[in-house]
Amino acid sequence: MPSKTRSVYTGIDIGATGIKGGLVDIESGRLISERIKFPTPNPSTPAAIAETISEICKALKLKKGTIVGCGFPAIVTHGITRTATNINKKWIDLNAQKYLSKRTGYNMVLLNDADAAGMAELSFGRLKDQSGTVILLTLGTGIGSAIFVDGKLLPNTELGHLKFRDGIAEDYASNRARKEGQRTYKVWAKELNNVLKHVCLLFSPDLIILGGGVSKRFNLYKDFLDPGCILVPARLRNNAGIVGAALYAHQHAPATAPKGPSPDEPAKK
Repeated sequence: MPSKTRSVYTGIDIGATGIKGGLVDIESGRLISERIKFPTPNPSTPAAIAETISEICKALKLKKGTIVGCGFPAIVTHGITRTATNINKKWIDLNAQKYLSKRTGYNMVLLNDADAAGMAELSFGRLKDQSGTVILLTLGTGIGSAIFVDGKLLPNTELGHLKFRDGIAEDYASNRARKEGQRTYKVWAKELNNVLKHVCLLFSPDLIILGGGVSKRFNLYKDFLDPGCILVPARLRNNAGIVGAALYAHQHAPATAPKGPSPDEPAKK
């Protein structure tokens, strides 16, 4: 019997230390390919990242012109990357969507990386059917954020840049801060809890979701967190950015653009 038809789109998640991508069945939110990952180039210039994206797309056997969703660690407005906190400053005010599409030959559509993760959780994770104000925080090299009110996204919020003590929130509570400070989860969680309390004071959320790679170790530090609102780990964990970027590609796919491999091709694992 023929395999069930899937609606398959490509998502790429660009981080300060790694760039990963995969093919996503957007009906289920599952990756149906291997997760391809390369280190983020150093320096992370537009040309270097474009080359890495091309390598991922080639590994996924995409046709040129295929629409590819890309979560990017910056404020992104109309395809233009407005900030570059943890990547090369050449990205600031670059029309990255146009640049990456031209350099790679794929039809790139860009959004903030935390917003991508939030979209994935909205469709397939903790945010599904959740009313009220919900904040997703991705804990990695920095802290990304996505704010939803009754399922509607307020894009590009960047709560990791909230002024905090002598710096900004991500200087104290990101996973990078934990690693660089060689802190135990208990010590780091106390700093994270202070940031979460600050966020709760400002926004009175009904729910905070913690994402990023460190979310899979939530049980190691959850007992040290008490921010004053309900707190849960992201359900899609570190694949959320890829899944959300693929969803964004689906939303912005022109009818004439190839969306990816044939949906009836055998899934690779």
